[in-house]
Amino acid sequence: MKKIDLTEGKVINVITALALPIMGSSLLQFTYNLVDMLWVGGLGSNAVASIGSSSLYIGLGYSINSLVVIGAGIKVAQGIGRKDNNQVKEYINAGIFINLLMGLILGSALIFVGKELIGFLHIENVVVERDAYYYLALNGPILFFTFFNTLYARILGSFGNNKLALKINALGLALNIILDPMFIYTFKFGVLGAAISTLIANIIMFIVYLVKSSGILKFNFQAGIDKNKIIKIIRLGLPMVFQRILFTIINIMLAKIVASFGSDAIAGQKIGLEIESVMYMVVGGLNGAVSSFTGQNFGAKKFNRIKEGYNGALKIGIIYSLIIALAFLFLNKPLIRLFIREENTIMIAAAYLQMVAFSQVFSTLEMVSNGLFTGIGKPNIPATISVVFTALRIPMSLILIKPFGVNGIWISIALSSILKGSFAYLLYCVKVKRKYKEVKI
Repeated sequence: MKKIDLTEGKVINVITALALPIMGSSLLQFTYNLVDMLWVGGLGSNAVASIGSSSLYIGLGYSINSLVVIGAGIKVAQGIGRKDNNQVKEYINAGIFINLLMGLILGSALIFVGKELIGFLHIENVVVERDAYYYLALNGPILFFTFFNTLYARILGSFGNNKLALKINALGLALNIILDPMFIYTFKFGVLGAAISTLIANIIMFIVYLVKSSGILKFNFQAGIDKNKIIKIIRLGLPMVFQRILFTIINIMLAKIVASFGSDAIAGQKIGLEIESVMYMVVGGLNGAVSSFTGQNFGAKKFNRIKEGYNGALKIGIIYSLIIALAFLFLNKPLIRLFIREENTIMIAAAYLQMVAFSQVFSTLEMVSNGLFTGIGKPNIPATISVVFTALRIPMSLILIKPFGVNGIWISIALSSILKGSFAYLLYCVKVKRKYKEVKI
């Protein structure tokens, strides 16, 4: 597979070329989530609440998977920047090995302890609890294949080639659009049908990645498995994993608080989160672009380009996040009614979007800064910020629900995002921008 040199060319053009395929993939994922939620929403608030409840634990699995995705992505990008092909192969092998173990262990956990995980939330709705477990159990094998698809996409991004991942994600979306109504309504599997269609799509995507990647994503038996490479990937990924696991656990604790307000509140938050994900189509693309761009340029010791790329990505992200914030403030109910008709759920979801609208710019600051810190091999910096301020959501929620009810939870989420974005940018100024001045780059 052709390696794209990110250390040459006009910076803003390189960042844009890197980000667009990732944004396209995010758009496809958003479109899939939109279609999936439209079909599931037709089953009612209970069905939405079932998927919302189980998605918390599925998200925990993805958080753990970031151990290998982040670590391998950094090392592969830096190896490419140094033009060390043997190192690149060894890190890809190490990533595949770690991914295999995690996929088997975590996938099995969803199947065998899923009932206990759902029971922890105390939903007190038999139908929601039953469907949530079925959906969670079927996500065991889904998790395995999604882990590899995510790793493969990240490795391709490290090579500076995101177009193949975009095409494969488009295939997955097309399959889901076709299969969702078949399994949910025609075969009458309900909520379980959404999981079955996702499983089939991910298996096909997994196969296509291996076939179309010119062998770069396959395990290289000549390179073997280097224990030191495994350790380095784990060390790099651990801070970000700790951050994401904590983030997910806190969301689970928040979900338990939300559940005390009824299944409509769970459904409202789920729909709000799905709509909010439109923000991450662009900002998530910028995060991935900045990470890959920074990784190669850091390996090549071209530090001026890193700074220029960061500033360019930040400007694009802030403009976009301001537009999204306005949409969340003034168009929330029309957006929500695309998914659901129950008025109480609509009101809850609208309040969620109104609150998080005020934190969108700060989320951009956080994510673009995370991409830079990850690219230079310092994921511990954003991880520390996230650990500290995400943890504040629990006490803030418990305090704010007394005067504001369930809206107090949404306020706590917005406040923590504002704090995270502010400190991420502050640390960039202190730790990175100042360093540029010191070495006169």
